[in-house]
Amino acid sequence: MTTLPPFTESLPRRLYDRLAQWVDHRIGWDKLPTPAGLLVLIGLRDILRRKNLYDTNDGPGTPAPFDSAYLTARTADGSYNDLGEPAMGMAGRRFGRNVPPDKAVPETGTRMTPNPREVSRRLLTRTTFQPATSLNLLAATWIQFMVKDWFSHGQGDMNRAYDLPLDATDPWPEEGRPLLVPATVPDPDNPRTTININTPWWDGSSIYGDSAAQQKAIRADGGTGAKLNVSPSGVVVLPDDPSLDPSLVPGFWVGLAMMGSLFSAEHNAVVDALARAYPDWDDEELFQRARLVVTALIAKIHTVQWTPAIIAHPTTVAALRANWYGVAGQRIRDTFGRVSSNEGISGIVGGEHDHYGVPYSLTEEFSIVYRMHPLIPDDYAIRHWADDERIAQHTLREFSGPAGKELLGKIAMTDLLYSFGTSNPGALVLHNFPRFLQEFIRSDGRYTDLAATDMLRTRELGVPRYNQFRRFLHLKPAASFAELTDDPDTQQTLRDLYGDVENVDTIVGMFAEKRPQGFGFSDTAFRIFILMASRRLNSDRFFTEYFTPEVYSEVGYRWVVENDFTTVLLRHYPQLRSSLAGVKNPFAPWRSAGARPS
Repeated sequence: MTTLPPFTESLPRRLYDRLAQWVDHRIGWDKLPTPAGLLVLIGLRDILRRKNLYDTNDGPGTPAPFDSAYLTARTADGSYNDLGEPAMGMAGRRFGRNVPPDKAVPETGTRMTPNPREVSRRLLTRTTFQPATSLNLLAATWIQFMVKDWFSHGQGDMNRAYDLPLDATDPWPEEGRPLLVPATVPDPDNPRTTININTPWWDGSSIYGDSAAQQKAIRADGGTGAKLNVSPSGVVVLPDDPSLDPSLVPGFWVGLAMMGSLFSAEHNAVVDALARAYPDWDDEELFQRARLVVTALIAKIHTVQWTPAIIAHPTTVAALRANWYGVAGQRIRDTFGRVSSNEGISGIVGGEHDHYGVPYSLTEEFSIVYRMHPLIPDDYAIRHWADDERIAQHTLREFSGPAGKELLGKIAMTDLLYSFGTSNPGALVLHNFPRFLQEFIRSDGRYTDLAATDMLRTRELGVPRYNQFRRFLHLKPAASFAELTDDPDTQQTLRDLYGDVENVDTIVGMFAEKRPQGFGFSDTAFRIFILMASRRLNSDRFFTEYFTPEVYSEVGYRWVVENDFTTVLLRHYPQLRSSLAGVKNPFAPWRSAGARPS
């Protein structure tokens, strides 16, 4: 068990935090002018750091012996990020908790109440696509690219599968009956949590893998080269070994592979730059330093571009940029570096790492609030980047699994990126779940409903239902179904399914919830986000004390400082320059070729 000093704060700071919470309850942080809203968010984050981080006693996993190379390189399995606790953050360790472990009780008698399949059919089924018009489809692919980096419960245990009842009116296909959902593989030593098979660090493992074997499979020259295996057309070369081929794992689709391809190409560009600057470095040194650079650039893009796009309230945009740059701002940070040890002034990055009294992990609650399947459309028009002419039409089913792997090599990356950049994802609301994912065919040929699975997982993992979840996050619970939605038909459906607003599933409540201005997801999910988004940076030595030119190299450090998602796109696909012209955030809709001035 890891022992860390507890996170404590002074009495004046606690009084400040109480005032912030009082203001949030009485007025709402989002209703305040930006400076005042920022001050309230600081207090709310303090409260969450103090009251919503729980140690689950680490779990299994023993790191390999220490190697001095780990001082300037991330390990394949996530060990030795914290040099004092080398097993912290390894793949195969436990998920943490954001609610008290003794209250995070997996549901048993109520696990099937109401029937998750009925919730899926009546509250989540997409009849008409509801777009998120402020975003482009790259925003949807990006978050899956991040989730694949952060966490996975694995493919589950079909020997303990849940059999979801199907009523007589259910159109579930005969070949998919019975409707079985695999149980999450239990932690044999702790019934209140499960095992994260990924590394929870923000370490680019959606590209580089979570083990030495996965890493070897994607590297050039038989697994020892500095570069990654990328085809001349810019597409990542996926391993042929079925045990390592990601297209055989649920969740693989063209959008995810597109992001992996883009950043594999970026890795190779960083290797070229480092090789020119440091000709004495061998392939291993070049690979490891390039991985550091690409991982930090991904974290920067997520912090200062993706997140401000999906929660575009002026206060949260300012807060997220302050996480990276501090309130001193980007110009001062990029020119002079840190001007203060205070994270509020100069940002988290490059400061001192801090676990806030609890060993770093991602949490079961975090895994639930990032279930954002409605972002994914069912239908995709592929259009040519130069003239916007439609050249292909595909469904999500055709884009997924081995079929998606085949299609990936047949569509030009420029056209794929352009098509996603000029299309909208779905809105994170009720009645907008992708049809294909409600009738998803796993790699083993079994059918499952991922919307029903999301409901079942929340109950199985002991994440409290919506109102109780809000109480644990220091928010007011919903007093009635009318507080969740203004739509009378949806209110009645909620009433029919749940009877009492206290029984509403967390995911259903978050999709129904009224949101702050500019928000693509709920304020409830945001509370987990403001805690864990900072924590991913605070706890990682490669984003804090080790974010230096000495560790990253001068060339690598400047690469992170000077680049963002737009420069990555244009470095590899300069044809997209006209589509990105005048677009302030590359996750907002791009200009279509037909809308450009002639």
